[in-house]
Amino acid sequence: MSSTSATQGARARAREEVTAAIKDEARRQLAADGAAKLSLRAVARELGMVSSALYRYFPSRDDLLTALIIDAYDSLGAAAEAAHAEVAGGPPVRRWVTVCAAVRSWALEHPHEYALIYGSPVPGYTAPESTVRAAARVGLLLIGIVRDAHRGRGVAVHPLPTTLRTEGERLAADLAPDLPPAVIMALVAAWAQLFGLVGFEVFGQFHRIVEDRPEFFVHAATQLAHGVGLLPQD
Repeated sequence: MSSTSATQGARARAREEVTAAIKDEARRQLAADGAAKLSLRAVARELGMVSSALYRYFPSRDDLLTALIIDAYDSLGAAAEAAHAEVAGGPPVRRWVTVCAAVRSWALEHPHEYALIYGSPVPGYTAPESTVRAAARVGLLLIGIVRDAHRGRGVAVHPLPTTLRTEGERLAADLAPDLPPAVIMALVAAWAQLFGLVGFEVFGQFHRIVEDRPEFFVHAATQLAHGVGLLPQD
């Protein structure tokens, strides 16, 4: 390896280390004060950096927020995909519930990161297109499970009312043209309900209401599976 290549490699590693440190400190501040109060100056101060040096890594607060959001979505997606890989050959309902349970487990282990991606919007921040791919990982995994079922035993979903056919066709064209619009509509509803269930638990709305939360969640996730047309397991 040439001295120039070695120098470039060392600089790249140093940049990665500083970037990771900035993100770690930003996550600590998210946990302490919430995303709305995240400040590049505060992050720089805690790391012993001057603000101008930090701006070379993240030109603005929004750039840092975007990086944190993508990391959170990717971490959640990786957890769901790893859990699904262990049951990939199983019945669709089992695969569905496994993915949902992985989402719940990740959220409970990373409540502040979950709040960043599924909590209240951050004032003044609009997520850019670069977040979409990471955000879609769990949804695409669930669509894949339903797609496999549709190609296999089939799915059982009630037809759409006339008033929703146009919307269903639009969603199907955008998300999965190979699936019936009624199935896509059911999937979108289930996706919203899944994150609603998880959010209620993460943010404490089930306090003094639901006591056996793991069993309750499995039951609810199973009902969601049936709602998207997955047939009961044999």
